[in-house]
Formats: sequence, structure tokens, C-alpha cells
Amino acid sequence: MAQQPVLLILHQEHSSPGRVGQTLSRLGYPLDIRRPRFGDPLPETMDEHAGAVIFGGPQSANDEEEFVKHEIDWIGVPLRDQKPYLGICLGAQMMAKHLGAKVYPHPQGRAEVGYYPIRPTQAGLAVCTEWPDHVYQWHREGFELPGGCELLAEGDAFSVQAFRHRTGYALQFHPEVTHAMMYRWLTRGAHRMELPGAKQRHEHIADRAVHDLASHKWLAAFIHRWLGLKSEAAPAAAAAAE
Repeated sequence: MAQQPVLLILHQEHSSPGRVGQTLSRLGYPLDIRRPRFGDPLPETMDEHAGAVIFGGPQSANDEEEFVKHEIDWIGVPLRDQKPYLGICLGAQMMAKHLGAKVYPHPQGRAEVGYYPIRPTQAGLAVCTEWPDHVYQWHREGFELPGGCELLAEGDAFSVQAFRHRTGYALQFHPEVTHAMMYRWLTRGAHRMELPGAKQRHEHIADRAVHDLASHKWLAAFIHRWLGLKSEAAPAAAAAAE
């Protein structure tokens, strides 16, 4: 029997689901890519989908644009239908806001752009036994831990790095970024490296050589767990390709 597709929600015309899309494809899940910003509709139920992912983007969850408000409200659909939901960066901030938490810039105006350390909690270690000690970040806003949610990982400048609510997960960081995606971001988003706390281009490149393999292996194990698959046998194979 064919797998149901996973709904992937992107925010720019040429955005890519990166390693999340690659991992899902290797597991046999078709990808249903939609861009509500450009008029694509979102389903009223999750009956035809195995899960949903909302990725990052240059927008803020506090923006007044209608598609941003609509996506925040729509997160209630996978949570209601008890299907796996994953929010990455903006998608995580949207989930936090949907659940009533505050999304806000760092009080000293700091940003995380580059690789930064995170620390899994006991709840996080119950999800995946091995976490990367540094992850790729590209944001200047963070969020509170919503009420009734489990904190899975914490950081320094932005304390809430990952949380879970029922079948929904939120990640402040970007495990989906491929080598090519990182170089595109370094070029198109070069101005972000001027923000306080941001790492410089050469640091992104040097740090990726050190930390990328652990992040890649973690993502494969996490996606396996997120989908409710019974074994974590896939991570080693998934980590073998970009």
C-alpha cells in the first residue's frame, strides 16, 4: 500500500525542503509541497496526509499578513487530527503562537545565525538518545515554552530550542539545511551576518565541517520517531547522502 504524502509548507518561491524532503522521500513518502503565500490552499483535514511540516522564512509569526495568520490558525488541523506536525524556525514560532505563547526578538537585539550549542532535556533524550551539540540557526526571534508542552532542547541566547505538544514538534533550528542551501543563504542573506551575535561566513563554513554529520544523523532518527515508525534503523543510511 502506498504511503500518504507529507504536506510541506514553504514561504518563498524557490525554497526547498532540503534534508527533510530527502529523508521523507527515502522512507517512501510522497511530498505535497504548497506555498500559501502564493495562493496554494491548505487542507481542512489531514485525512489525505501522513503529516505536515511548516518550514522557515523571512517572515515573523507576529506579521499581519493574511497567509501568516492563516498558517498559524491552520496548525490546529494536524493537532486536532492527531497527525504528526513539525514546525521549523518560523514554523516553530507559528506553533508556539498558535498555542498561546509569546514570540519575541532577543531583548538585547541578538541573533543566532550560524552554528550554536543546544542541550537536550530528559524529555528530549526520550525522543532521540543522541543529539548534536551544535545546530544550524538563522533567526532573530524566539518564543516562550507554551503551557502544557514539553521542553526538548534548550540554548543560551534563545532558551527554548525544541518542544513537543501531543503529535506536534517545534524546532527553532534548521536541520534541513544542505550544503548548497547554506551557501545560498550566506549569499542572499549576507546582511544577517551584521546582526549582533551572528557568526561570519567563514565560521559557518568551518563549523559545518565539524557539526554537520551529527546533525544529519540526528535528523534521520528524529524523522523516524516523528512519523511513529517502529525502528530507528534508517538513520545511518539517511546520513550517508547529502
